[in-house]
Amino acid sequence: MHCRPFQTIASSVVCILTLLAMASAASAEGKTVERVGVFPPQIELTTLRDRQTLVVQAVYSDEVTRDVTAAAEFKLADGSLLERDRNTFYPAADGETTLTVTFEGHEIEVPVKVTEAAVDRPVSFRLDVLPVLAKAGCNTGDCHGSARGRDGFQLSLFGFDPDGDHFRITREQPGRRINLASPHDALIIQKALGDVTHTGGELFTEDSELYDTLIRWLENGAPNDSPDVAEVVDIQLMPEQLVLEGEAATQQMSVLAHYSDGTTRDVTPLTVFMSNNDASADVDEQGLVSAKKRGEAFILARFDAHTVTSQVIILPDNLDFEWSDAPEANYIDELIHAKLQKLRVLPSERASDEVFLRRVYLDIVGMVPEPEEVRAFLADEDPNKREKLVDDLLNRKEFVEVWVMKFAELLQIRSTDPNQGISYKASLLYYNWLSERLANEVPMDEVVQELIASNGSTFENPATNFYQVERENLPLTENVAQVFMGMRVQCAQCHNHPFDRWTMNDYYGFAAFFTQIGRKKGGDPRDTVVFNRGGGEVRHPVNNQVVQPKFLGGETPDLKGRDRRAVLADWIASEDNPYFATNLANIVWDHFFGQGITDPVDDVRVSNPPVNPALLRALGDRFIEYDYDFKRMVRDITLSETYQRSTQINETNATDETNFSRAYIRRVRAEVLYDVISQVTETLSTNKFRGLPQGARAVQIADGSTSSFFLTTFGRATRETVCSCEVSLDPNLSQALHLINGDTIHQKLQQGGVVPKLIEQEKTNAEILEDLYLRTFGRFPTQQETESILPQLDVPAEQRREVLEDLFWALLNSKEFMFNH
Repeated sequence: MHCRPFQTIASSVVCILTLLAMASAASAEGKTVERVGVFPPQIELTTLRDRQTLVVQAVYSDEVTRDVTAAAEFKLADGSLLERDRNTFYPAADGETTLTVTFEGHEIEVPVKVTEAAVDRPVSFRLDVLPVLAKAGCNTGDCHGSARGRDGFQLSLFGFDPDGDHFRITREQPGRRINLASPHDALIIQKALGDVTHTGGELFTEDSELYDTLIRWLENGAPNDSPDVAEVVDIQLMPEQLVLEGEAATQQMSVLAHYSDGTTRDVTPLTVFMSNNDASADVDEQGLVSAKKRGEAFILARFDAHTVTSQVIILPDNLDFEWSDAPEANYIDELIHAKLQKLRVLPSERASDEVFLRRVYLDIVGMVPEPEEVRAFLADEDPNKREKLVDDLLNRKEFVEVWVMKFAELLQIRSTDPNQGISYKASLLYYNWLSERLANEVPMDEVVQELIASNGSTFENPATNFYQVERENLPLTENVAQVFMGMRVQCAQCHNHPFDRWTMNDYYGFAAFFTQIGRKKGGDPRDTVVFNRGGGEVRHPVNNQVVQPKFLGGETPDLKGRDRRAVLADWIASEDNPYFATNLANIVWDHFFGQGITDPVDDVRVSNPPVNPALLRALGDRFIEYDYDFKRMVRDITLSETYQRSTQINETNATDETNFSRAYIRRVRAEVLYDVISQVTETLSTNKFRGLPQGARAVQIADGSTSSFFLTTFGRATRETVCSCEVSLDPNLSQALHLINGDTIHQKLQQGGVVPKLIEQEKTNAEILEDLYLRTFGRFPTQQETESILPQLDVPAEQRREVLEDLFWALLNSKEFMFNH
């Protein structure tokens, strides 16, 4: 074995890992190894300087994972093809063979292929130098990659403009930054070593791979690459999931890059690693994950324009835990429980009938049950009564009204200046079009396809108002990605996304679908005709070249003879788009739990991964299987044990805020809260909103610009943007003051006359107390509440109404009334 660059450093690291592996093996006593994984699962080496470091992970009977690389045995069938330094392999001769990895009775065969073992590939600016600059942090946003650069030197953020970077390094100030005659004296070398003043300090040392790569590039004349140089098409971060036990546990990660020429490369030393939760798991520059406090984290790896993550679960050492075999109603519970078992968390108990009844009413129809409905449900002994209740609620028109409201927010249905956007008439027609589609159970994929491909008059074909809400092409591009795919791609307009996969090429390729939209005035001055004008391109701001339309994360379609938007419509709501179904499913899930599986629902990115990827995929698959039938998806969710859980915590899930081991308390949204106040005070008939008949509910408001002080105070969406953050469910002091001192509750108590009606019916104080509790809380008063309140109601007849109305007012101002729980 002859010496390889950095072999000494690698050996030191492996020695440390050996000690850690021995400690881990000792702590695994009493547990059996269920399976062993080798990462990557194959070795493919091309050219002399290529190498591959293997990582071996054992999964034990309790699902805990351990890095057992140092304890594993490696045996090559043909040792002449590879040179080995512990778990790192280098090419020696061309050919194919097999490497057998053994650990505690488990054998894994790793295919090996070596090509061009004697060829020393020249240093590439794109493939080698730019990754060095990224690893050293030179082209980040707080260094030379910022909008104005740093200390007179600017690079493109994360290397999105390679040709520009090459020019700025080699020719912008000739003779200053590079020195081909004496590469070691080049300014980019001296500053990185800290030999001359450098704001960024020392970035690497002379015995590092980063230094060696830059020196070899300079010695070769600092060339740029030919246009046909291979590109990174994907990267893998392995292992994909870790369950580490104890604060001493570690796991080395491995990153494999896949190139457009079919080759692969171990780029772990050149990858930038981050953790989204350093308190639970941190990761060093070389990809070694270290367990900290109990919790969950995602390790993020960025190389080139690609970013991927792996999930890490951290458990206390020797935690005493026994799964309770909680009941499972469907696939949702199975996948939730699988995650909870790994977290060593027990789900809360099932919610009571009273709690479930009020919760499901608020969530499905935006109402609370009437007192007689509460009594009937609680008295019903049918074991399937919850299932029958959900089916009944799904068939009410109020269910459709709730979802029309939610999609009206996403589509920004609101009137604006008709010369700049949508007239009031157009917005009302748009809202009615949406209502009609959902009421007739038109599948959502068809609704979205109709929207995106729409042409014609905004009066005669209201779906075309989609292109009146936002008339600028780039914001329109961003809105389509955010609403229908849950992605915020705005960052990629100016540079490659720093924490996601999207590049400027992706952004402008997607924007190219909208460049041929034409608009002209209709017969009515408030009307606009949207049409395909057949021309118009988008140019890339870096090279000024015309960008061809390309699906976001997909292929470049054949557009010959077709409207670009029609082609996009066919793709965006199809199974070929992996984001559409899961995005809709996540929106539905968020409605019923107060947070998405990916949260926020419209911020889907690699660095914001779903807390339960398997569940999100399963929901998306079911949505497709159901032909995007909202009722069936809602039925699955509301009849799951996960949805039916209590908000009461147990010893294991007290700190769980993301994995749905219990129900989360949620403030009732503005429109529903207003409607519920009107319902329980019997004043729905007095409600009047612009464009709606007397007695309409707030959830039926068509125009987003129509509001009231109450709705604004409680966070109703203005529909000015597509952001999910427009709906605010955070309680605040203004809301409390309005309920206590504002006109809404006081006026409705007087207008509805609920208490006088109950008195006229000669109800006793106990019966009135029961009625008020049933209509506001959906439950009977407890014995303690009855014993505490009834004596306060024993007043002279002339004071009775006032005291009872004070009680009603107090119930309406309570947290229990304002929150869904």
